[in-house]
Amino acid sequence: MPISIRVSLFCSIVLFFSSLCSAIEVTVDNRAVNIDGERKLILSGAIHYPRSTPAMWPSLIRKSKEGGLNAIETYVFWNAHEPQRRQYDFSGSLDLVRFIKTIHEERLYAILRIGPYVCAEWTYGGLPVWLHNIPNIKLRTDDPVYKSEMQNFTTLIVQKMKRERLFASQGGPIILAQIENEYGNVEWAYGSDGYKYVNWCANLAEGYHVDIPWIMCQQDNAPPPMISTCNGYYCDQWKNPKSNTPKMWTENWSGWFKNWGAQDPHRTAEDLAFAVARFFQLQGTVHNYYMYHGGTNFGSTAGGPYITTSYDYDAPLDEYGNLNQPKWGHLKDLHRLLISMESTLTYGSIRNINYPENRQITVYSHEGKRSCFLSNPHPSEDYTFDFEGDQYLVPAWSVSILPDCFTEAYNTAKVNAQTSVMVKNPNIMDDEQEPYSLKWSWKRENILQAMPHHSYALQSNQLLEQKAVTNGTSDYLWLVTTFLYDQNNSLWNKDPKKSHFLSVHTKGHVIHAFLNGRHVGSQAAKYSHYEFTFEKKIKLKPGINKFSFVSATVGLANYGDHYDLVEYGIKGPITLMLRDRTGTEVAAQNLTGVWNYKIGLDGEEKGLSAGNPKPWTVHSRPANTPFIWYKTTFPAPTGEDPVVVDLLGLGKGMAWVNGHNIGRYWPSYLSSEDGCDFECNYRGSYGAGKCRTNCGKPSQRWYHIPRSFLKADDNVLVVFEEMGGTPDLVKIETVSVEKVCVNGYEGHTVELACQGEKVFTDIKFASFGSPKGACGDFRKDMHCHAGNSLDVVREACLGMGKCSFKVDESAFGPLRCRVDEYRLAIEAVC
Repeated sequence: MPISIRVSLFCSIVLFFSSLCSAIEVTVDNRAVNIDGERKLILSGAIHYPRSTPAMWPSLIRKSKEGGLNAIETYVFWNAHEPQRRQYDFSGSLDLVRFIKTIHEERLYAILRIGPYVCAEWTYGGLPVWLHNIPNIKLRTDDPVYKSEMQNFTTLIVQKMKRERLFASQGGPIILAQIENEYGNVEWAYGSDGYKYVNWCANLAEGYHVDIPWIMCQQDNAPPPMISTCNGYYCDQWKNPKSNTPKMWTENWSGWFKNWGAQDPHRTAEDLAFAVARFFQLQGTVHNYYMYHGGTNFGSTAGGPYITTSYDYDAPLDEYGNLNQPKWGHLKDLHRLLISMESTLTYGSIRNINYPENRQITVYSHEGKRSCFLSNPHPSEDYTFDFEGDQYLVPAWSVSILPDCFTEAYNTAKVNAQTSVMVKNPNIMDDEQEPYSLKWSWKRENILQAMPHHSYALQSNQLLEQKAVTNGTSDYLWLVTTFLYDQNNSLWNKDPKKSHFLSVHTKGHVIHAFLNGRHVGSQAAKYSHYEFTFEKKIKLKPGINKFSFVSATVGLANYGDHYDLVEYGIKGPITLMLRDRTGTEVAAQNLTGVWNYKIGLDGEEKGLSAGNPKPWTVHSRPANTPFIWYKTTFPAPTGEDPVVVDLLGLGKGMAWVNGHNIGRYWPSYLSSEDGCDFECNYRGSYGAGKCRTNCGKPSQRWYHIPRSFLKADDNVLVVFEEMGGTPDLVKIETVSVEKVCVNGYEGHTVELACQGEKVFTDIKFASFGSPKGACGDFRKDMHCHAGNSLDVVREACLGMGKCSFKVDESAFGPLRCRVDEYRLAIEAVC
């Protein structure tokens, strides 16, 4: 290597690392966060490190940067890092230090929301369940026992960040940190102790001397120098109660989470962009999407209860890390425009001009430059603004941005980004034409009956609350007892005209009952109605009868005042009843005595979740039987597209791939037939019930298998089926872009791209002029159509992975028609 090249390379390396390591001063004033004395716009997106994998982090962060973000935000998940008291885990997807360093390597800022209560639809709100079982503890209030535990964990996290020099004051990327989370929403329930707790949290944070600002979201009474922030779908009207701090939006909900039994929620790109533009129009300068990548609730991490394993959140990056188009691209255009106006928005003088129906023009002026926002929040009526001698038509529920106060560069309702239509592809091997066929073997879960006393976690003379027994270590808790059926007892005398019934009152979420090793029945709560009574007709045998119950939780509550006190599991009474043929109760007796408890599945203890031990049974597979383990193997799909498993046909349970728990599954739980919009109108305020799809179908059918979980061959898929489904329909598939559509506006450049290594193989439609319809149903306007549209697009795109066009007559030739705006519509196949 020539010396000059070596020196140049050495200097580049030195400059790179010095730029990563030099200390940064972070302060705030009434307008913005100041980085080394300069006001900055912060455009951040939430990515939760445990909801993806370390192998995914670089791509997710890079795509966030390409989407125009300059910061990444994450919560810190206490119960994931300290599952048992003083037993810590920062390995694999819990490697917080590695995640923050990955952000730093992309030269992005980081926002660290330590909490350590996080909500996040994460089980128990991120707090360890073992906290609940510390005698006399009171969570999230001025209680010395809780504060001691919280301080221990928070200090651990801060010291980890300090040791790795990850705070901006040390040259790291972390410019903001958060203590507690949304406490202002529940503080009232804790009285004066709540206020004392808030002040204690503030003093704790300040005592770490990390020399960056601390925030407390949804905490308008935050003690100085804590900064209150806003969360919600719209924060443009929110005003920071402290005049010396900037307007911050920590959670702009890009969509909504999904629960079992619910349809798929969607928030349109137009509405999300409208909310962002309005926020920056009205002096907002720090903004974070919740979520920018939602990811997956692996294992038992989903909370709620009844939150699905998918945490897609309709975010700009979908659950698997694909670009969610058009949302990602439409916001990217907005981000780039806002950053180009940064100095004007953060330093400029502000003038508001009000119009009827809350319409408004905001003019920012700084050093001879001006930038303007024209907002029309009316939900149905377009409006023409007269401004400085010109007229600007702004569609209903939209904002137009004029970076020079003359030319419209962006309107939130005019989407120029492509729409990507995703498809699931079967796992086909290179030398085969048919999808790979899965072959299944099986084992039964051991139905616990009478076991040696040392095999149980504990025994009790009364029914116990489930959290108190499991400590949050498993969804499943066994409860075993016996009952002596004395036929000589006149009360229970055998009579063919009478029948025995079992009644079990439970506080949720799922119960499975067995009598003498035989399955009696199962029942699951419906969403939000978790307390119920299970009742089944049974057949007692003379003498000792052995009852085995399994209580299964589906995530623990994560939000609300005193949510930690919600009880779960079989609290009773458990009653045996005798009824005549009319259903009239003749006799009843509550089961009492010794209750034997065992935590978790016997199959997990024996290694079944990893595919061990051998052998598994291949023949005579039982049909629709509960409490069965199924196992199969499959080769990894070729290519780099994300991998999913379609679990259609199964009931409810858990799934593992090569020993990695990919989460709870429940495809038998169908969403309601009602509530889906035939046409989604972006206009008007968004709520979680708007623009839903997937009515009457499984709430979740496909489950993410990260590529890093896979080997080239002989990957082991294991499912524990607790309800009695069949694996015959299960398939391994990949997720990719099938086709893309664009409907761009005159004056803008539109870009089309396939995914990965794929290229465009067909152009199904192209029209420059005044095309009609939507993706999949585009139509030409024969009076306003450039005849060479299809040829131009085919020449530029076929065989290419990406192509782009300027939407104007220079690319497609002059048109003889005249419309308000020419558009370019394309439908292309990858």
